Amino acid sequence: MSDSTKENLTETNQEELIQKYDAEANTRKLGGVAAKIVFFGLLAFSLFQLYTGAFSQYTAYIQRTVHLGFALSLIFLLFPASKKKGDKKKVAWYDYILVLLSIIVCGYWPVYYDTLVQQIGGIDQAQVIIGGLAILLVLEATRRAVGLPITIIAILFMIYALLGPDMPGGLAHRGLSLEQLIDSMFFTTEGILGTPLQVSSTYIFLFLLFGAFLVQTGVGNYFNDLAIALAGKRTGGPAKVAIFSSALNGTISGSSVANTVTTGSYTIPMMKKLGYRPNFAGAVEAASSTGGQIMPPIMGAAAFLMIEFAGVGYWEIAKAATIPAILYFSGIWIMTHLEAKRMGLHGLPKEQIPSKKSVLKKIHLLLPIVAIVLLLFQGYSIERTALYGIGITVLVSLFRADTRITPGKFVIALTSGARTALGVAAATACAGIIVGVVTKTGLGLKLGNSLVDIAGSLASSPEAQLLLTLFFTMIASIILGMGSPTTANYIITSTIALPAILALNDQLEVAIPVLAGHMFVFYFGIVADITPPVALAAFAATGISGGEPIRTGVNASKLAIGAFIIPYMFVLQPQLLMIDTHFWEIIWILFTAISGMIAIGAGLIGFWYRKLHWTLRILSVVIGLFLIYPEGNTDLFGLGAFIVMIVMQLVWKKGNQTDEKQQVSN
Repeated sequence: MSDSTKENLTETNQEELIQKYDAEANTRKLGGVAAKIVFFGLLAFSLFQLYTGAFSQYTAYIQRTVHLGFALSLIFLLFPASKKKGDKKKVAWYDYILVLLSIIVCGYWPVYYDTLVQQIGGIDQAQVIIGGLAILLVLEATRRAVGLPITIIAILFMIYALLGPDMPGGLAHRGLSLEQLIDSMFFTTEGILGTPLQVSSTYIFLFLLFGAFLVQTGVGNYFNDLAIALAGKRTGGPAKVAIFSSALNGTISGSSVANTVTTGSYTIPMMKKLGYRPNFAGAVEAASSTGGQIMPPIMGAAAFLMIEFAGVGYWEIAKAATIPAILYFSGIWIMTHLEAKRMGLHGLPKEQIPSKKSVLKKIHLLLPIVAIVLLLFQGYSIERTALYGIGITVLVSLFRADTRITPGKFVIALTSGARTALGVAAATACAGIIVGVVTKTGLGLKLGNSLVDIAGSLASSPEAQLLLTLFFTMIASIILGMGSPTTANYIITSTIALPAILALNDQLEVAIPVLAGHMFVFYFGIVADITPPVALAAFAATGISGGEPIRTGVNASKLAIGAFIIPYMFVLQPQLLMIDTHFWEIIWILFTAISGMIAIGAGLIGFWYRKLHWTLRILSVVIGLFLIYPEGNTDLFGLGAFIVMIVMQLVWKKGNQTDEKQQVSN
């Protein structure tokens, strides 16, 4: 990396900032025996997952409880009960007790497996205690490693399950006894040991491990240099570098906050130095880093959950996400370009751009990602693809001494991969409680029907009812996603908010595809990270930019406008997800949609070829919406208006230049 692009924050500063806004990074700094216990625990965790991924998994209950046992034990060793500095220096005595209880509770299933699977009727008193402890341990581990919001939601759902007959109106249900609740939560695959934890114990862990091995090759720094080489010279260069590098780093990072801090530590100072305002510079990085989680081919842990929840293959999900992701990043790119034009900003000087030769020397680091895409396209299983990806990464790293994964780096990758998986395991186990309650009580359908009924009472037509239902679902998804990691917020939104969309299929002439509904709540759960008042990625960016948190969040939401518009479009017209379409239609959709993003970007920034009057800004946004909506009449109208706007802009610009020349000559 060139001298001018070295990180402006030390690794310690970055770590402190990530810990401030990301609960999954708020860990102890241990030494001595405790550090060795954690090290070997993380190593054993990864080796167990590699073994079961390569040589076949154990039965569902054993695979998931062993996975959960590792996660709970390591969380209680690594994550303090509070954020006090004193609690971060050593493991508290009570945490050792919690570790022991985690081993006993999660070891219960492997030890008594035969008895439990043959057991008929309810659980006995000892099992009530074991199951009750399991629930409490999961809740406490989630509070520490993930945060309070999802923990509170899970507790409220369990209260709802217990107090069913006392609930008002349509929310009432038969109710569960405490014994029935504990039974369903820990002794069936409908609760803690349900689908979310199953995905965590298989697909997610192995892909997080793949990302950890990629990191050890230095691919993060390579992405930064590649971004500078490709985009640094362009108008507003540093902002485009931030977009490009954040999109690439998003393929190996599961956290928008971590991505914001690591890439933003050098892109944000570069943007400010060029002339971008602090609030805008922080917003560019936050919006780009958050969008990394919707960037194919590796879209973060939630995409693997979608395989099970939506019942479609990974390739179908990655394909469906392609056009929306292109439009999302195109929107940010366009607005940063127009902002730079408005302010008269240029690109980086030549001496700050890495040479093409130095960048090409490490092009082999992209091979593992290319291999992953090809393997998925060929129909390989997700576990096998991840394992091959790890192997290819190790082999590719050997091409150069500075990218080589040495035995020491190999071990670091194993432990850091397991460390990253802890928060995901806790979040999926806790989310399993929510899913279990919804399954037992039918709450998802009740809430879905309630949203549809409210929308129906306010709407005068089926189309208006659909738009209102989508709007209510969007608000619910953003609220539920605030303060929760991507995996947790997708599970919650797909369980609670999604049924509202799918409930409309009985009333619509053309049914909404299930995948479109899942992608809708997935998008809005993610943009919660940049949506005020709880915009964690935007707030983290202000720690580097020195901007104001709320204003940075507002700017980030404006830059990410595509994420607020496109989901509505692909629910109404699934061709945007490449569902039931063909090649030339896809090309036309991309052309019109990107044109639409140009018009919307110009309207929001207030500048195109010249400064726009507020009436033209509104008109530009409307034209953009017509172009993004993939339908013949709207496309033709939008394209005609788009061309007229460009001609008007060029005529006005030429007239201004002529006037300026005359003034100079006079």
